[in-house]
Amino acid sequence: MTVKVGILISGRGSNMMALAEAGKASGAPYEIALVASDKPEAPGLTWAEGHGIATFAQSPKGMPKPEYEAAIDAALRGAGVEIIALAGYMRLLSDDFVARWRGRIVNIHPSLLPKYKGLDTHARAIDAGDAVAGCSVHVVTEELDGGEVLGQAEVPILPGDTPDTLAERVLAAEHRLYPRILADFVAR
Repeated sequence: MTVKVGILISGRGSNMMALAEAGKASGAPYEIALVASDKPEAPGLTWAEGHGIATFAQSPKGMPKPEYEAAIDAALRGAGVEIIALAGYMRLLSDDFVARWRGRIVNIHPSLLPKYKGLDTHARAIDAGDAVAGCSVHVVTEELDGGEVLGQAEVPILPGDTPDTLAERVLAAEHRLYPRILADFVAR
């Protein structure tokens, strides 16, 4: 049985693209049923549409958060989504939304959690003098970047690295890690 996954993005959605490509592979345990965004102009929506994936866009501007999240929730459920994968979705989900999908939302974060929750992870790792950085796939809970870590990939911090150069290498690791961990997660 193939699990239907909905992906939430806010921009280009390169992790969404990696997940979608992996989901099309023969024997993949999941398929992308919907790509949804809080930004109707998100380039990732155009990519998804061009690859035959259903999309939904709703700007939250001028909407109360519960109303906005109800629209996203309805679109996900209407597409038969069973698992949500966040892929560059830059909005915090409310506790109520997370509770409705408890244990069925995963996210990729550009640090080796529990280190460097939140933003500016690459600069923080460099400033701390860390030898390695990386990425983590975790279950989303009401605590920011605080859910169970499902998998990680380490990336060395090289002499002369800037947040941008490190971010490029971490993103490449994300593209390899996220599809594998999502496949394992939906199969369990």
